[in-house]
Parts: sequence; C-alpha cells; structure tokens
Amino acid sequence: MLSVLLLLGAASPSLAATSCSTISRDDVAELFNAWNSALRGGDPDTVTALYSDDALLLPTLSSEPRTSHAGIRAYFEAFLAGSPQGTVTSRTIGLGCDEAWDAGTYTFRFADGHQVQARYTFVYVLEQGQWRIRHHHSSLAPA
Repeated sequence: MLSVLLLLGAASPSLAATSCSTISRDDVAELFNAWNSALRGGDPDTVTALYSDDALLLPTLSSEPRTSHAGIRAYFEAFLAGSPQGTVTSRTIGLGCDEAWDAGTYTFRFADGHQVQARYTFVYVLEQGQWRIRHHHSSLAPA
C-alpha cells in the first residue's frame, strides 16, 4: 500500500504541471457564429480551414462521412451553392481541457426560400493555438 501511495505522490507533481486551455461558453457560441459567417461568405476554402487536420464531418445533406479536408471542401462546395444561413434554435455547450462542444438544433435558410431543420454537434479542439472543429455531426431533424 505504501508503494502505491508513493507512486501516486510521485505522479502528483507531473499532474499538477499539466495545464489546460479553456474557453468560455460565450466564446464557443462565437465559434459557431464564425463558422456561420464563413458559410455566408460562400468560400469553401474558408469554411474548410475551420476544421482540424483530423476532422470528421457527418454532413446534413449527404450520407458520406468526410474525413479529409478535400472531402470536407467538396461537401461545402455543393452546400454553399444554395447560400445557406444557419440559426441556432437550441443549444447546450460543454467545456473541457483543450476542448469544447456545442450541440443542439439549428435551421438553415437557403436563398431559394426553403429551410432545413437539423440537429448538430460540434466538437472543438485547440490545435496549434487555434480552436478548430474536430467533429461535426449534422442530421435532419425527424418530422
């Protein structure tokens, strides 16, 4: 038992040295606003740059998982053709060590007037000093 306590004691200084970057709930909400603004800008490269190097996109209007920047860009190239604008209708935000998540529901309105209601989850991670989207799941809301 003493050896376990000594090991735990020895581990404590290194655990204390671990630091986490944090982000506020308001700043997480702003990450969505930045993504939505990028959508309005219409440039798939700008949208894709918001995703981490190892991102996974499970998109709203495609059944194909996107696991590379090329795949994510291809999805947004088609999606942006409709000039979408998202509005969050409900959300829950969680905070962690070098990560945060934002999940809820949103509605996309398109230039031709139609709308799509969907559920979403964004998982953000701190990557090279920038908060980026590591996982984005968006699915049509059931009728």
